Amino acid sequence: MTSPKPYIFTDDNPNTTDDYALSVKRLARPEGAVDVVLDTDMFNEVDDQYALAYLLQYQNLLRLKAIFAAPFFNHHCEGPRDGMERSYQEIFKVLDMLHREDLKDRVYKGAQSFLQNEKTPCRSEAAEKLIALSENYDADNPLYVIAIAACTNIASALLECPDLSKRIFVVWVGGMSFEWHDNKSFNAGQDIAAARILLGSGVPLVLLPGRGVLDRFLTTEPELEYWLRGKNRFCDYIIDKTAAEAKKCGAEKCWSRPLSDVVAVAWLLGNNFMLDRLEHTPVMSYDNLYAYDRRRTFMRYVYAVNRDALMSDLFAKLSAYK
Repeated sequence: MTSPKPYIFTDDNPNTTDDYALSVKRLARPEGAVDVVLDTDMFNEVDDQYALAYLLQYQNLLRLKAIFAAPFFNHHCEGPRDGMERSYQEIFKVLDMLHREDLKDRVYKGAQSFLQNEKTPCRSEAAEKLIALSENYDADNPLYVIAIAACTNIASALLECPDLSKRIFVVWVGGMSFEWHDNKSFNAGQDIAAARILLGSGVPLVLLPGRGVLDRFLTTEPELEYWLRGKNRFCDYIIDKTAAEAKKCGAEKCWSRPLSDVVAVAWLLGNNFMLDRLEHTPVMSYDNLYAYDRRRTFMRYVYAVNRDALMSDLFAKLSAYK
Protein backbone atom coordinates (compact mmCIF):
# COMPACT_ATOMS: atom_id res chain seq x y z
CA MET A 1 0.00 0.00 0.00
CA THR A 2 1.38 3.40 -1.02
CA SER A 3 1.75 5.91 1.79
CA PRO A 4 -0.06 9.23 1.32
CA LYS A 5 2.09 12.22 0.42
CA PRO A 6 2.90 14.40 3.41
CA TYR A 7 1.19 17.78 3.64
CA ILE A 8 3.57 20.39 2.28
CA PHE A 9 3.43 23.46 4.47
CA THR A 10 4.70 26.29 2.23
CA ASP A 11 3.32 29.49 0.80
CA ASP A 12 5.64 29.63 -2.24
CA ASN A 13 6.32 33.27 -1.39
CA PRO A 14 8.36 34.86 -4.21
CA ASN A 15 9.36 37.77 -1.94
CA THR A 16 12.11 37.71 0.64
CA THR A 17 12.52 39.84 3.74
CA ASP A 18 14.91 42.01 1.75
CA ASP A 19 12.24 42.50 -0.93
CA TYR A 20 9.77 43.78 1.66
CA ALA A 21 12.39 46.07 3.21
CA LEU A 22 13.28 47.47 -0.20
CA SER A 23 9.63 48.09 -1.09
CA VAL A 24 9.21 50.13 2.11
CA LYS A 25 12.43 52.05 1.53
CA ARG A 26 11.38 53.02 -2.00
CA LEU A 27 8.06 54.38 -0.70
CA ALA A 28 9.66 57.28 1.16
CA ARG A 29 8.10 60.62 0.31
CA PRO A 30 10.54 62.72 -1.75
CA GLU A 31 12.42 65.58 -0.18
CA GLY A 32 13.03 68.62 -2.34
CA ALA A 33 12.28 69.07 -6.05
CA VAL A 34 11.47 66.07 -8.24
CA ASP A 35 10.70 65.40 -11.90
CA VAL A 36 7.12 64.38 -12.70
CA VAL A 37 4.87 63.38 -15.56
CA LEU A 38 1.07 63.66 -15.54
CA ASP A 39 -1.13 60.89 -16.99
CA THR A 40 -4.64 62.32 -17.35
CA ASP A 41 -8.09 61.84 -18.88
CA MET A 42 -8.47 65.62 -18.94
CA PHE A 43 -11.85 65.71 -20.71
CA ASN A 44 -13.50 63.38 -18.18
CA GLU A 45 -15.33 65.36 -15.49
CA VAL A 46 -13.44 68.39 -14.13
CA ASP A 47 -10.89 67.50 -11.46
CA ASP A 48 -8.04 66.87 -13.91
CA GLN A 49 -8.05 70.53 -14.94
CA TYR A 50 -7.81 71.60 -11.30
CA ALA A 51 -4.95 69.14 -10.79
CA LEU A 52 -2.90 70.42 -13.74
CA ALA A 53 -3.36 74.06 -12.75
CA TYR A 54 -2.41 73.25 -9.16
CA LEU A 55 0.66 71.28 -10.21
CA LEU A 56 1.99 74.12 -12.36
CA GLN A 57 1.94 76.50 -9.40
CA TYR A 58 4.49 74.22 -7.71
CA GLN A 59 6.98 74.06 -10.56
CA ASN A 60 9.78 74.83 -8.08
CA LEU A 61 9.07 71.43 -6.48
CA LEU A 62 7.37 69.48 -9.26
CA ARG A 63 9.27 69.79 -12.54
CA LEU A 64 6.81 68.71 -15.23
CA LYS A 65 8.50 66.68 -17.97
CA ALA A 66 5.48 65.41 -19.91
CA ILE A 67 1.69 65.22 -20.00
CA PHE A 68 0.04 62.04 -21.32
CA ALA A 69 -3.54 61.91 -22.58
CA ALA A 70 -5.24 58.74 -21.32
CA PRO A 71 -8.25 56.87 -22.75
CA PHE A 72 -11.63 56.94 -21.04
CA PHE A 73 -15.23 56.17 -21.95
CA ASN A 74 -18.37 57.79 -20.52
CA HIS A 75 -21.06 60.29 -21.49
CA HIS A 76 -18.41 62.77 -22.69
CA CYS A 77 -17.15 60.68 -25.61
CA GLU A 78 -17.93 57.95 -28.10
CA GLY A 79 -15.29 55.49 -26.94
CA PRO A 80 -11.79 55.18 -25.38
CA ARG A 81 -10.03 56.54 -28.47
CA ASP A 82 -12.35 59.54 -28.67
CA GLY A 83 -11.94 60.10 -24.93
CA MET A 84 -8.16 60.16 -25.30
CA GLU A 85 -8.34 62.53 -28.28
CA ARG A 86 -10.69 64.90 -26.47
CA SER A 87 -8.41 64.81 -23.41
CA TYR A 88 -5.44 65.62 -25.64
CA GLN A 89 -7.21 68.73 -26.95
CA GLU A 90 -8.41 69.76 -23.48
CA ILE A 91 -4.83 69.72 -22.21
CA PHE A 92 -3.86 72.34 -24.81
CA LYS A 93 -6.94 74.40 -23.97
CA VAL A 94 -6.03 74.49 -20.28
CA LEU A 95 -2.38 75.30 -21.02
CA ASP A 96 -3.55 78.26 -23.13
CA MET A 97 -5.69 79.62 -20.29
CA LEU A 98 -2.79 79.23 -17.85
CA HIS A 99 -0.39 80.97 -20.26
CA ARG A 100 1.85 77.91 -20.36
CA GLU A 101 2.26 77.56 -24.11
CA ASP A 102 5.88 76.58 -23.40
CA LEU A 103 4.64 73.14 -22.29
CA LYS A 104 2.75 72.25 -25.46
CA ASP A 105 5.65 70.26 -26.89
CA ARG A 106 5.53 68.00 -23.82
CA VAL A 107 2.01 66.70 -24.48
CA TYR A 108 1.65 63.16 -25.89
CA LYS A 109 -1.24 61.02 -27.09
CA GLY A 110 -1.92 57.86 -25.15
CA ALA A 111 -3.54 54.51 -25.93
CA GLN A 112 -6.50 54.39 -28.29
CA SER A 113 -8.12 51.51 -26.40
CA PHE A 114 -8.00 49.75 -23.07
CA LEU A 115 -5.92 46.61 -22.62
CA GLN A 116 -7.48 43.47 -24.06
CA ASN A 117 -5.53 41.20 -21.73
CA GLU A 118 -2.66 41.30 -19.24
CA LYS A 119 0.05 40.41 -21.75
CA THR A 120 -0.43 42.69 -24.75
CA PRO A 121 0.39 46.41 -24.43
CA CYS A 122 -1.47 49.21 -26.18
CA ARG A 123 1.37 50.99 -27.91
CA SER A 124 1.30 54.78 -27.94
CA GLU A 125 3.62 57.75 -28.00
CA ALA A 126 2.83 58.28 -24.32
CA ALA A 127 4.04 54.80 -23.33
CA GLU A 128 7.12 55.18 -25.51
CA LYS A 129 7.91 58.59 -24.03
CA LEU A 130 7.54 57.30 -20.48
CA ILE A 131 10.03 54.53 -21.18
CA ALA A 132 12.45 56.93 -22.86
CA LEU A 133 12.23 59.50 -20.08
CA SER A 134 12.74 56.85 -17.40
CA GLU A 135 16.17 55.96 -18.74
CA ASN A 136 17.53 59.02 -16.97
CA TYR A 137 16.31 57.77 -13.57
CA ASP A 138 16.85 54.90 -11.15
CA ALA A 139 15.49 53.45 -7.91
CA ASP A 140 17.24 56.10 -5.81
CA ASN A 141 16.13 58.95 -8.07
CA PRO A 142 12.86 57.90 -9.74
CA LEU A 143 10.63 59.70 -12.20
CA TYR A 144 7.31 60.40 -10.44
CA VAL A 145 4.17 59.52 -12.39
CA ILE A 146 1.04 61.35 -11.22
CA ALA A 147 -1.65 59.06 -12.61
CA ILE A 148 -5.21 60.42 -12.52
CA ALA A 149 -6.90 58.17 -15.09
CA ALA A 150 -7.17 54.55 -16.11
CA CYS A 151 -3.57 53.34 -15.98
CA THR A 152 -3.52 51.93 -19.54
CA ASN A 153 -0.53 54.02 -20.62
CA ILE A 154 1.53 53.07 -17.57
CA ALA A 155 0.64 49.37 -17.70
CA SER A 156 1.47 49.26 -21.40
CA ALA A 157 4.88 50.79 -20.72
CA LEU A 158 5.48 48.24 -17.94
CA LEU A 159 4.60 45.39 -20.31
CA GLU A 160 6.98 46.72 -22.94
CA CYS A 161 9.75 47.44 -20.43
CA PRO A 162 9.47 45.52 -17.13
CA ASP A 163 12.60 47.28 -15.80
CA LEU A 164 10.55 50.48 -15.85
CA SER A 165 9.31 49.47 -12.38
CA LYS A 166 12.82 50.17 -11.06
CA ARG A 167 12.91 53.71 -12.45
CA ILE A 168 9.48 55.22 -11.72
CA PHE A 169 7.27 55.94 -8.72
CA VAL A 170 3.50 56.02 -9.32
CA VAL A 171 0.91 58.08 -7.43
CA TRP A 172 -2.42 56.73 -8.70
CA VAL A 173 -6.03 57.71 -8.14
CA GLY A 174 -7.77 54.36 -8.45
CA GLY A 175 -9.93 51.86 -6.62
CA MET A 176 -12.29 52.37 -3.70
CA SER A 177 -11.36 52.45 -0.04
CA PHE A 178 -10.73 49.08 1.56
CA GLU A 179 -13.78 49.70 3.77
CA TRP A 180 -16.11 50.29 0.81
CA HIS A 181 -18.50 47.46 -0.10
CA ASP A 182 -17.24 47.06 -3.67
CA ASN A 183 -14.47 48.26 -5.97
CA LYS A 184 -16.49 49.84 -8.77
CA SER A 185 -13.95 52.59 -9.30
CA PHE A 186 -14.04 54.56 -12.56
CA ASN A 187 -10.28 54.65 -13.16
CA ALA A 188 -9.70 51.04 -12.13
CA GLY A 189 -12.90 49.71 -13.69
CA GLN A 190 -12.20 51.26 -17.08
CA ASP A 191 -9.17 49.00 -17.47
CA ILE A 192 -8.97 46.31 -14.81
CA ALA A 193 -6.22 44.47 -16.70
CA ALA A 194 -4.05 47.60 -16.53
CA ALA A 195 -4.78 48.04 -12.82
CA ARG A 196 -3.79 44.44 -12.14
CA ILE A 197 -0.53 44.92 -14.02
CA LEU A 198 0.32 48.12 -12.18
CA LEU A 199 -0.43 46.73 -8.72
CA GLY A 200 1.44 43.52 -9.42
CA SER A 201 4.51 45.09 -11.01
CA GLY A 202 6.42 45.90 -7.83
CA VAL A 203 6.58 49.58 -8.77
CA PRO A 204 6.60 51.97 -5.76
CA LEU A 205 2.96 52.98 -5.52
CA VAL A 206 0.76 55.40 -3.60
CA LEU A 207 -2.90 54.39 -3.92
CA LEU A 208 -5.52 57.11 -3.50
CA PRO A 209 -8.97 55.47 -3.36
CA GLY A 210 -12.15 57.21 -4.46
CA ARG A 211 -15.24 56.33 -2.43
CA GLY A 212 -14.58 56.57 1.26
CA VAL A 213 -11.48 58.79 0.98
CA LEU A 214 -11.12 61.17 -1.97
CA ASP A 215 -14.85 61.76 -2.22
CA ARG A 216 -14.48 63.72 1.03
CA PHE A 217 -12.42 66.34 -0.84
CA LEU A 218 -15.51 68.23 -1.99
CA THR A 219 -16.33 71.72 -3.15
CA THR A 220 -19.64 73.47 -3.86
CA GLU A 221 -20.94 76.14 -6.24
CA PRO A 222 -21.20 78.90 -3.59
CA GLU A 223 -17.67 78.15 -2.44
CA LEU A 224 -16.28 78.26 -5.98
CA GLU A 225 -18.15 81.48 -6.75
CA TYR A 226 -16.92 83.16 -3.57
CA TRP A 227 -13.24 82.24 -3.84
CA LEU A 228 -12.57 81.97 -7.57
CA ARG A 229 -15.10 83.91 -9.66
CA GLY A 230 -13.46 86.77 -11.58
CA LYS A 231 -9.90 85.90 -10.56
CA ASN A 232 -8.77 84.90 -14.04
CA ARG A 233 -9.89 83.22 -17.24
CA PHE A 234 -9.17 79.70 -16.00
CA CYS A 235 -11.10 80.18 -12.76
CA ASP A 236 -14.22 81.39 -14.57
CA TYR A 237 -13.93 78.51 -17.05
CA ILE A 238 -13.56 75.82 -14.41
CA ILE A 239 -16.41 77.16 -12.24
CA ASP A 240 -18.79 77.03 -15.20
CA LYS A 241 -17.53 73.60 -16.24
CA THR A 242 -17.88 72.22 -12.72
CA ALA A 243 -21.45 73.47 -12.43
CA ALA A 244 -22.36 72.11 -15.87
CA GLU A 245 -20.89 68.71 -14.99
CA ALA A 246 -22.81 68.59 -11.71
CA LYS A 247 -26.09 69.34 -13.46
CA LYS A 248 -25.36 66.87 -16.27
CA CYS A 249 -24.83 64.14 -13.69
CA GLY A 250 -28.21 64.81 -12.09
CA ALA A 251 -26.98 66.60 -9.02
CA GLU A 252 -29.31 67.99 -6.38
CA LYS A 253 -29.86 71.73 -5.96
CA CYS A 254 -27.31 71.71 -3.14
CA TRP A 255 -24.68 69.86 -5.15
CA SER A 256 -21.05 69.20 -4.35
CA ARG A 257 -18.25 67.80 -6.51
CA PRO A 258 -15.11 65.94 -5.45
CA LEU A 259 -11.80 67.25 -6.83
CA SER A 260 -10.08 63.93 -6.30
CA ASP A 261 -7.20 64.30 -8.74
CA VAL A 262 -5.81 67.32 -6.90
CA VAL A 263 -4.97 65.04 -3.98
CA ALA A 264 -2.54 63.03 -6.11
CA VAL A 265 -0.51 66.17 -6.79
CA ALA A 266 -0.69 67.19 -3.14
CA TRP A 267 0.79 63.88 -1.92
CA LEU A 268 4.13 64.94 -3.36
CA LEU A 269 4.06 68.26 -1.51
CA GLY A 270 4.44 66.93 2.03
CA ASN A 271 2.47 65.27 4.79
CA ASN A 272 0.28 68.19 5.89
CA PHE A 273 -2.57 67.46 3.49
CA MET A 274 -3.34 63.78 4.11
CA LEU A 275 -2.62 60.64 6.07
CA ASP A 276 -1.39 57.35 4.64
CA ARG A 277 -0.21 53.98 5.86
CA LEU A 278 1.63 50.95 4.56
CA GLU A 279 -0.51 48.20 3.07
CA HIS A 280 0.21 45.17 0.92
CA THR A 281 -0.80 45.88 -2.67
CA PRO A 282 -4.24 44.34 -3.27
CA VAL A 283 -5.38 42.47 -6.35
CA MET A 284 -7.97 44.20 -8.53
CA SER A 285 -10.47 41.44 -9.36
CA TYR A 286 -12.53 41.33 -12.52
CA ASP A 287 -15.69 41.09 -10.41
CA ASN A 288 -15.18 44.66 -9.11
CA LEU A 289 -13.91 43.54 -5.73
CA TYR A 290 -10.52 43.50 -4.03
CA ALA A 291 -8.62 40.31 -3.35
CA TYR A 292 -5.86 40.31 -0.75
CA ASP A 293 -2.55 38.47 -0.71
CA ARG A 294 -0.41 39.41 2.29
CA ARG A 295 2.67 38.05 0.54
CA ARG A 296 2.70 40.96 -1.90
CA THR A 297 5.02 43.92 -1.43
CA PHE A 298 3.98 47.18 0.20
CA MET A 299 2.42 50.38 -1.09
CA ARG A 300 1.28 53.59 0.60
CA TYR A 301 -2.48 53.77 1.05
CA VAL A 302 -4.05 57.20 1.62
CA TYR A 303 -6.92 56.93 4.10
CA ALA A 304 -7.71 60.54 5.08
CA VAL A 305 -7.47 64.01 3.51
CA ASN A 306 -7.21 67.33 5.34
CA ARG A 307 -9.96 68.84 3.22
CA ASP A 308 -9.91 72.43 4.46
CA ALA A 309 -6.13 72.85 4.38
CA LEU A 310 -5.78 71.45 0.87
CA MET A 311 -8.82 73.28 -0.53
CA SER A 312 -7.50 76.57 0.88
CA ASP A 313 -4.14 76.00 -0.77
CA LEU A 314 -5.77 75.00 -4.05
CA PHE A 315 -7.93 78.13 -4.20
CA ALA A 316 -4.96 80.34 -3.35
CA LYS A 317 -2.87 78.81 -6.12
CA LEU A 318 -5.64 79.00 -8.73
CA SER A 319 -6.40 82.62 -7.83
CA ALA A 320 -2.76 83.55 -8.38
CA TYR A 321 -2.93 83.05 -12.14
CA LYS A 322 -3.22 86.22 -14.20
